[in-house]
Amino acid sequence: MGASDPEVAPWAPGGAAGMAGAGAGAGARGGAPAGVEARARDPPPAHRAHPRHPRPAAQPSARRMDGGAGGPGSGDNAPTTEALFVALGAGVTALSHPLLYVKLLIQVGHEPMPPTLGTNVLGRKVLYLPSFFTYAKYIVQVDGKIGLFRGLSPRLMSNALSTVTRGSMKKVFPPDEIEQVSNKDDMKTSLKKVVKETSYEMMMQCVSRMLAHPLHVISMRCMVQFVGREAKYSGVLSSIGKIFKEEGLLGFFVGLIPHLLGDVVFLWGCNLLAHFINAYLVDDSFSQALAIRSYTKFVMGIAVSMLTYPFLLVGDLMAVNNCGLQAGLPPYSPVFKSWIHCWKYLSVQGQLFRGSSLLFRRVSPGSCFALE
Repeated sequence: MGASDPEVAPWAPGGAAGMAGAGAGAGARGGAPAGVEARARDPPPAHRAHPRHPRPAAQPSARRMDGGAGGPGSGDNAPTTEALFVALGAGVTALSHPLLYVKLLIQVGHEPMPPTLGTNVLGRKVLYLPSFFTYAKYIVQVDGKIGLFRGLSPRLMSNALSTVTRGSMKKVFPPDEIEQVSNKDDMKTSLKKVVKETSYEMMMQCVSRMLAHPLHVISMRCMVQFVGREAKYSGVLSSIGKIFKEEGLLGFFVGLIPHLLGDVVFLWGCNLLAHFINAYLVDDSFSQALAIRSYTKFVMGIAVSMLTYPFLLVGDLMAVNNCGLQAGLPPYSPVFKSWIHCWKYLSVQGQLFRGSSLLFRRVSPGSCFALE
């Protein structure tokens, strides 16, 4: 496909107009006799085609941009794209599963290995709990390498269901195009657009979270069986039957409310903070303003995720609390009446951020491992 092909013209560096003129010239040369072609190569200046007024030969590119057959904007590629996202998400989920597995065991308070004595940056002696790598090595010694992927199947299904749900909602409720406004004079208008965009994201996230949460509960319970060496939850279908029989329909949604609250706080906090920073602190006259704005939301996401971590912790603990597994019963955990009760208990114990760090884990002063 040549550079003068009208299908490539809209994306060529010269722009659609320049390429259209080239396409018209190529068509004239291809169909003219030799003598006429020789004279057409160098027409008088008065009859030379102006590059700003090309001949209408590049119209097929408009069909391409409108989603014509075979083009990138065609809706025929939507199922393929959605399947690609599901496959990529499954790969990332599988690779990160050992990390989540170790984090969950730390969240429920399972510390099978004693801490080691070390020194901090000030030279004081402190006790450090095993890091992620030491903990993962211990799991491999007990269950083998395959043990690092306990509970992966329901988690893969949960993430796939969430991805498909979000894609389906975008088709049923397509989002409006939101312009990028960076001028401070348009602050009120741009804020309305940010609120509208965040509301749309919140709706999709809440619906996908509610639909996928039952599988999330099953995945959590499969993983914490490592603590008591149980085998109560062995498969997705059998786990669904056990939960429904013992806890009813509500058993599939334990811990849902703190997860939803965490998602809502994260979305609004991240989007609004990024918007105000880009609008008020990043000046348009700065040469790297565009690059800075592209990273603002990412940085704010990391910061806000740290603040909303207690919601994640409480939600995961409620998912495994009082379900017949050792990890959800005393002495590992009291039986909580509600997620607020769980939050208050962790707050009093100073454990609202338990499991947030997997590398440098210092023993808290109130722990039974604390130095005397």
